[in-house]
Amino acid sequence: MISKENFPSVVHRYKDMIFRLAYSYTKNHFDADDITQNVLLQLYKTDKAFTSEAHMKNWLVRVTVNHCKNLFRAPWRKHENIEDYANTLVFEEPESKELFHMVMGLDTKYRITLMLYYYEGYSIREVAHIMDVPEKTVSTRLARGRNLLKDLMTEVK
Repeated sequence: MISKENFPSVVHRYKDMIFRLAYSYTKNHFDADDITQNVLLQLYKTDKAFTSEAHMKNWLVRVTVNHCKNLFRAPWRKHENIEDYANTLVFEEPESKELFHMVMGLDTKYRITLMLYYYEGYSIREVAHIMDVPEKTVSTRLARGRNLLKDLMTEVK
């Protein structure tokens, strides 16, 4: 359980990670904001005792993924223009912006798997647990996602 005194520091530490994951799932800034707020509210209300920082982070990622999946069931869901969101981001190198667009253009199962593995630093086993799929499925999605990105990159050159 998180104390009221520690909650602001937890929010500061994890809100960007939750938003990035929600946005990469939904491709909609407003939906990602709503999901981030709902996940943090759920964290605030939970009486779950976290054994470590990693345990809390895994819980947050799992809850975020579940909220995203629930949103996909909503009939009013829509995507926003990725370019609008990309223009709000600051990329250190021009290639990073191109890579962002390529990754966001991938199917959700590859996009989320790549993000959790490479950007968030989860192991294959952890990604499998978070996404509730077998480890072999995660390995396959990583390989296929990398190949799709490789193909996209060779087309650009």
